[in-house]
Amino acid sequence: MKRILVLGAGYSSPFLVSYLLEHAVGADWQVTVADRDLDAAARRIDGHPRGRAIRLDASDAIALGEQIAGHDVVVSLVPPRFQALVAWAAVQHGRHMVTASYRDQALRDLDQAARQKGVLLLPEVGLDPGIDLMSAMRLIRRVERAGGVVEAFESYGAGVLPPESEANPLQYAITWNPRNVVMAAEYGACYIETGRIKIVPWHNVFRHTWPIEVPGVGMMEAYPNRDSLSYQETFGLDGAHTVIRGTLRHQGFCEVWQQVVRLGLPNENLHVPQLEQRSYRELVEMCLPRALTGTRLESRVANYLGISATGEIMRKLEWLGLFDEDPIGVPVRTPAEAMQALLERRLALPEDESDVVVLQHELEAQYPEDGNRRERIVTTFVHRGDPGGMTAMARTVGFPAAIVVRLLLEGRLAAAGSQLPTIPEIYEPVLDELEREGLGFGEIVTPLDDEHEPHRLESDSMID
Repeated sequence: MKRILVLGAGYSSPFLVSYLLEHAVGADWQVTVADRDLDAAARRIDGHPRGRAIRLDASDAIALGEQIAGHDVVVSLVPPRFQALVAWAAVQHGRHMVTASYRDQALRDLDQAARQKGVLLLPEVGLDPGIDLMSAMRLIRRVERAGGVVEAFESYGAGVLPPESEANPLQYAITWNPRNVVMAAEYGACYIETGRIKIVPWHNVFRHTWPIEVPGVGMMEAYPNRDSLSYQETFGLDGAHTVIRGTLRHQGFCEVWQQVVRLGLPNENLHVPQLEQRSYRELVEMCLPRALTGTRLESRVANYLGISATGEIMRKLEWLGLFDEDPIGVPVRTPAEAMQALLERRLALPEDESDVVVLQHELEAQYPEDGNRRERIVTTFVHRGDPGGMTAMARTVGFPAAIVVRLLLEGRLAAAGSQLPTIPEIYEPVLDELEREGLGFGEIVTPLDDEHEPHRLESDSMID
């Protein structure tokens, strides 16, 4: 019997666990779901005869290692800060590891040790990163096989409410790790545009936006996502003058979240004594300079941020609950933890609502052997969740990881070392199965004439 260990029973786990259990009987597998919350793990198993739920704290290195040693493959859906610990234990015990988290330096450093053990450490195999990387690599290689040279490449991803939703003013819901939502800009961002490197500091990420039209969804706003420069090497796009990875939100979200950032609320380093007994109103007051005293808090916040005290941004900040007077009421130590608790409550996905995920690639290519013909290719992936059921986020994060686990256990994936899912041995079978299940990309190809501007995004188009 093959044994699979799933670490984490949170937002991203339902489809993954369901898929693995569905295949477990015929394939002779057992699926163990481990979480600090035993009830949450048990809910994921839902009484399945091939499932097992256990309580496990990922910070307990000894207990973690013992569980990994007793399984053939570990799927890590715990926070990224545990990734190195999980990966090290996987290599030590000769077990494969699959995760949707970004590959960090610790995982890169384990490459040689993993190869020696014949172990695959595979991060970035969810939605974004994951399906975006695999579909991008397949598209780029297709263009290259046709004799094309990629001149510009942009890739965007989103997990939001449908455009017609009226569930909340931000048109956003928490369908994945809320900590990552709060800290989305903590590293800043960089990308290359028309041959120039652009660096965006963390406090300006949500000011640095531009419009993107998404077929079937409408006009959205994009902001740069982390380090796009590293993907120039990943995709083999050294000759491209533009390489951008961005995140999409509905219009108006970024201007609101920028004010949250300016107040300093996404801070997970400063501990505030007895914060759970204080109100969000008190927390916001802490974030204002000492000279800003007197008058109503809302007016002082608006003046400090330079926004209208009666405008749309302020209305949304008030709706979010930043001026509530009730105690926060849950164990939190930092402003970031307080914001996470607030988002989980105020931006919870309503039971009768669905979510929608979006991926879009925009590529410009030239074909030197075909008279220097140029074209623009836009591929779009839009998937909606089931109202009151499986979210689109859980399905699209969990599905690729589940397919990889099956490939490993069936002996159809021989890759070893610290890899990304950008090799054909991984992305071809994963994308093929996704397409068979209706999770494919639509495509629009537009010829570009000599008069066409090479790239439509210019730095001065950014919102200041």
